[in-house]
Amino acid sequence: MHNLKNKKLFLLDMDGTIYLDNDLFDGTVEFLDYVKSIGGRYIFLTNNSSKSVDKYIEKLASLGIKSEKEDFLTSTNATILYLKKQNYKKIYGFGTVSFVEQLKEAGLNVVTELCDDIDCLCMGNDTELTFKKLEDACILLGRGVDYVATNPDWVCPTSYGFVPDCGAVAQMLHHATKRTPKFIGKPEPEMAYLAMEATGYNPCETALFGDRLYTDIACGVNAGITSVFVLSGEGTMKDVEASDVKPHLIYKNIKDIYEELSK
Repeated sequence: MHNLKNKKLFLLDMDGTIYLDNDLFDGTVEFLDYVKSIGGRYIFLTNNSSKSVDKYIEKLASLGIKSEKEDFLTSTNATILYLKKQNYKKIYGFGTVSFVEQLKEAGLNVVTELCDDIDCLCMGNDTELTFKKLEDACILLGRGVDYVATNPDWVCPTSYGFVPDCGAVAQMLHHATKRTPKFIGKPEPEMAYLAMEATGYNPCETALFGDRLYTDIACGVNAGITSVFVLSGEGTMKDVEASDVKPHLIYKNIKDIYEELSK
């Protein structure tokens, strides 16, 4: 089941897997071309909710990769589906301007100021974080509103190390309020399920690639698909040894994956 040459749908994490900041990893373009050459599909699967799909298209274009909206599935997409099912009357959007706009464009009633009839706090990875947002969140959580977050990632990789991600901010709020959100993105399997449903591929034809054990690899395991761990981002072999979450395959980077597939 875990032979990559039998796969047709390739679910790719981005940060730490195919690039780091503005540096595209060697082998990425060749890997994507390989997937196209076998008649397969790749979908960029990211927990990072700070950017819209349009922004990701622009970013990949700046790195020399042409992409379309259907090539992406973000934790924001999955969160929007969840929020719509809950029928919330008014949602406080805790995140970037881009994140809030995506929620609004999906038809959700989203505000960024405190008011009396808010029934949900929805938090994303916020690279525009302010103390006021933290204070508003504490007030709302104290009121007992529902609490949803796009992803549990502790950190986001950069060229100079790591910065706090959504999971780290959620932990800070937990210390202040004793509230923990319902996380939507990876490691939950829904994003992988959505990708397979959209493309028509089954679990045996699908593999997920990522650099985080507790989100990427756990998502693959939870979805019943092949999980491929790369050592080009956050995770290390020491993490694999210490974790209960075990990838099916491990590679140094995407270049090594491409070189094996192209033999």
